[in-house]
Amino acid sequence: MDTPAIAGNNTLFLGFGANLGDRAANLREALNLLEGLGLKAVAASAMYETPPWGIQEQPAFLNLVAEFESDLPPGQVLQMIAQVEHALGRVRTQRYGPRTIDIDILAFGQQVVAKPELQIPHPQLAVRAFVLVPWAEIAPDFELPGSGKSVMELLSGIEAADVEAVETWGRL
Repeated sequence: MDTPAIAGNNTLFLGFGANLGDRAANLREALNLLEGLGLKAVAASAMYETPPWGIQEQPAFLNLVAEFESDLPPGQVLQMIAQVEHALGRVRTQRYGPRTIDIDILAFGQQVVAKPELQIPHPQLAVRAFVLVPWAEIAPDFELPGSGKSVMELLSGIEAADVEAVETWGRL
């Protein structure tokens, strides 16, 4: 069972990615559906086109990071994300494979969650330029719980070639 959201911890950051279908429309619809389910969008980065991560033989991704406010606990937000991914045709057949939409909880206030189904902050943040570049656009000074490092500090630890591969694509 989830613990209730901690006062002051109602800001959350979600990472979005899509590389199948109309990628921009999928990102836009995912944001709209999450708002319709009760998350309040505060900010969204530009969309960035990025090479695939994990499995290389697939189309390029569009990625963005958005900030939301919610009084819901992380587990309920995870359930909402699963609903939205399902509604947009996400089929989980291959880890890191192509997808119509992928939504990850990056951070949830200053909460740390370590469960098999959910880890917050996201455990691979420090190696993902496709997450850190758009996140730094909207919240460069956000300090990740447990690390003592800001988004911008994490981004500065990424290889320059990986950062340069994340290209601005446009706005929603």
